[in-house]
Amino acid sequence: MLRRLNRMGRPRSLRHPLQEFKAITVDKETTCDSFLGNYEAQMRCKAKAAPLEAHLGYWLRFVSNHVSHAFSLKLAQRDVTVAEWVVLRQLYEKESLAPSELAEGIGMTRGAISKLADRLEAKALIEIGRDQMDRRYQSLALTKAARALVPQLAVLADENDAAFFAHLTPAERAKVETILKDIVRLHGLRAVPIT
Repeated sequence: MLRRLNRMGRPRSLRHPLQEFKAITVDKETTCDSFLGNYEAQMRCKAKAAPLEAHLGYWLRFVSNHVSHAFSLKLAQRDVTVAEWVVLRQLYEKESLAPSELAEGIGMTRGAISKLADRLEAKALIEIGRDQMDRRYQSLALTKAARALVPQLAVLADENDAAFFAHLTPAERAKVETILKDIVRLHGLRAVPIT
C-alpha cells in the first residue's frame, strides 16, 4: 500500500521535513534528540561541561587572588591600597609625571588616576603641581614622606612574593615568568594589575 506524499515527496505523517534527523550522538553514553526532537528527550540529555579545575585560567586566578589579597592586607597596615601602591611605585622612578602619562603607563583611565591622586594628596603622599600659565596641566610627584615609604612597601611586596613563590627553584620561577610574559606579549596586555 502506498502512502500519500506531500509536495516535498515526504509522507504526510511527518510534521516537518527536518524531523527526519532523529538524534545526534554526543558521547558513548548520551544520545540527544535534534533541536526539533521532543522536549523530554532533550531534558534527559546533559551537555558536557568541563569542571572549573580543568581550566588553567581558574588556577591562575585562584593563585592571583590569594597573592593579591595577602599583599593588600600587608599594605592596609600602612594605610595604602594596591592601586595606590602601583601609582606610588610608578612615580618613584620619576621626578614628576603628568596624570595622562601615568594613566597610559599603567592602563588606567584618567578619571581613575585623578581619584587616586586626590586620595594620595590627602594622605600627603603626592603633590599635585599646577601650571600657572595653563591651569589644565598638572603634574604628580611624590612627597618626601612617600619617597621614604616606597622602599618599605617594596620590601612588603618582596616578602609577599617569597611567601607564595619561594618554594620554586630559580629555573622554575624563570620558566613561570617567561610563560606569563609570553601570554602578556601575545595578547597585547597592557593594564597593570591592581586588584
